[in-house]
This record gives sequence, structure tokens and C-alpha cells, in this order.
Amino acid sequence: MSRELCERWDWRNGKGRLKDMAARTLLLKLERLGELRLPPRHSPGRPNRRGFAMPEAMAHDTTAVETDLIRLRPLRIERLDTGDARLPLFNYLLHRYHYLGHQRCVGENLKVMVSDRAGRLLACMLFGSAAWKAKSRDAFIGWDRATRERNLLLLTNNTRFLILPWVRVQHLASHLLSRICRELSGHWMDKYGHPIHVIETFVQRDRYRGTCYRAAGWTHVGATAGRSRNDVDQTLSVPVKEIFLYPLHSDFRGRLLA
Repeated sequence: MSRELCERWDWRNGKGRLKDMAARTLLLKLERLGELRLPPRHSPGRPNRRGFAMPEAMAHDTTAVETDLIRLRPLRIERLDTGDARLPLFNYLLHRYHYLGHQRCVGENLKVMVSDRAGRLLACMLFGSAAWKAKSRDAFIGWDRATRERNLLLLTNNTRFLILPWVRVQHLASHLLSRICRELSGHWMDKYGHPIHVIETFVQRDRYRGTCYRAAGWTHVGATAGRSRNDVDQTLSVPVKEIFLYPLHSDFRGRLLA
């Protein structure tokens, strides 16, 4: 149904591919609003309480990696595209070891696995759709509502960054952030047909300090209000998150305000 909708609307990304996941999200939202009724869905895997299929357990090496960064280089930072045989392991590692777990990606996204020169897996990184709105981020860029809605696709959110728990290598996290920031826009152009100009991330204040982001040159621009997007009565409290941005160009504002 989602593909049919894309075909009828000619809804495509910059590479000419159907925006299937965006259409699915729209259909589900319309169903929740009572605007339509979808046929029964087939959900493979074991659904969790949020309705997502939980990743199946995957065997993986947990041998400790404790050394200097220079002994691991050159690092391999590899993009995982649809059909990559490593995707189930990527999903499982996030589910097992990241405190936010794993959720199905909706919209444009990029999955990255990092290994050392010996092929030992070190880290997983996930980039997805930018937050719909964030007061301090929008003020830093200079966005009004209309400009934000027009150009939001030119940002991406580092939604997951996982250094595997048996890996203890000083400066690895900031090194990886610096590397991926140089490469990410090119990957986005290749995959989706348009660049990105700013990367954002949200660091939960009561868990982390954002040290690796600061060390990699990211800019702290403020914090969230500690309210859920569904909190219409302003009674639901959620963890406060610090907002960090990494502009990829010196004229990023000009590009995002166009």
C-alpha cells in the first residue's frame, strides 16, 4: 500500500527512489488519527511492547580490546546498505548493548560499523532523521517554522553511538566522530541524492556529559525542555538532553536558510 501511494504521488527522494518508509509512517499516523483503517499487518520476529520486531540473538566475539588507538589503525568505517549480511548483527548489538535499545528506522538513515585493522568489531553508529523541532537548535541556525520544515532533511541526527562494552581505547570515540563527520555528507549524497549540512545529537544529561562530542569539536547549543512531544498538558516529564551540533560547512547557515 505504501509503495502504491508513492507511485501515485510520485513521492521520491533525490535519487529517484520511492519514499516507502515515509509513506508507511504517514499511513500509520492517519490510522491513529482515525482517518483511515489499514489492513492487518504482518510483523515478523518477536514484537516488543512498542510493536517493533526485536532482533534475534547473534553470535559475536566479546574478547577484550584494550590498547592504544594507533595499534588499531587503519580503522575501517563501513556503511551498511539494504541487504548487507551484517545488518542483523548491527541491529542486535544496538538492542543488546545500547541503553536506548534498537528501533526500526523510519525515513532516511545511515548505519555504520567500525572495525580495526585485524577485523575486530569496535563500534556501531546510526544516523537518522533530525528532530522535528528543538528550540535552541532552531535558534542557533536561525530557523523560523517554514524554513525549518523546508530544510530539515539537510540535517541528520546521530541517534545511536555505541562503543562496544569490551572495547576500552582512549580517544577512540572522538576519533570516530571526527572521521564520520568528514565522510557523512558524501554518503548521504550517494544514498539519497542530497547533502547534509549539520549533524545533531542529543545527550541524556543524567547519564553522560558529551565529552567525546566536545573533544571532536561539536558545539553545545542548549538543552531540551524535558517534556514529551505528546505532553499536551505539560505534565509528562522525560529526561533532559543536551543538544550538540556539528556544522559541516562554514556557510551552513546560508545553506539552511535558503
